[in-house]
Amino acid sequence: MPRVVVCVNDSVKVDVWSDIACPWCYIGKRKFEAGVAVFGAGPDARPVEVEYHSFELSPDTPVDFEGTEAEFLSGHKGLPVEQAQQMIDQVAGIAATVGLRYDYDALRHTNTVKAHQVIHLAKQHGKQLEMVERLFAAYFERGEHVGQDESLADLGASVGLDRDEVLATLRDDAQLAAVRADQAQAEAFGINGVPFFVIDGKYGVSGAQDPATFAQVLQQVVQLRATTPEELAEAAQRAADDAHADAEATR
Repeated sequence: MPRVVVCVNDSVKVDVWSDIACPWCYIGKRKFEAGVAVFGAGPDARPVEVEYHSFELSPDTPVDFEGTEAEFLSGHKGLPVEQAQQMIDQVAGIAATVGLRYDYDALRHTNTVKAHQVIHLAKQHGKQLEMVERLFAAYFERGEHVGQDESLADLGASVGLDRDEVLATLRDDAQLAAVRADQAQAEAFGINGVPFFVIDGKYGVSGAQDPATFAQVLQQVVQLRATTPEELAEAAQRAADDAHADAEATR
């Protein structure tokens, strides 16, 4: 697992928009963690601060969906069930390459807005990363329900949250405003798919990229911090001059 800190002046901040019911988000989480490990062993290593943000892929999903994951995907995407099953099998195979064992036979498809509220509650107690991991594993690998209050209270307690506080939070929708704020920020950023990683508040990386890509972006972000505005302007001018020269050469 990568080294993660709450707040370090020299750290690299990574904001991650994801949904617990998104198979690529869990895969992307593992690939990102591997990329952080590579970055952490390099010459520009810095601590990496990670914060998760809420995104709902299918907010109209019922809490207790009756049917298989293939049937849900078929209805959601307008595909034949057989084609949906092939897509699921393919994703499960990719998940296995990063050490995840997706169990779609046991998976209980559900609405995730309450799970996102629990993640925000966990963040207040310094346990957000543990909660995110626990929810992903519960949903994709363990066949546990991540949409019902009682099961979410159990999951929260498993990472050290107070079970009664989780239940009260869900009963009162105490963290719903925080979930909606994350979603509004995603819309402002133009994020329409997850996972999506915003690094240093400036640089966006979309999708479950290879670890080497994440490591390279983190390294480049650190290196750019040491670049003055004048140097950036000079680099931009050189690039423009090179492009002009190339255009002249092809005339």
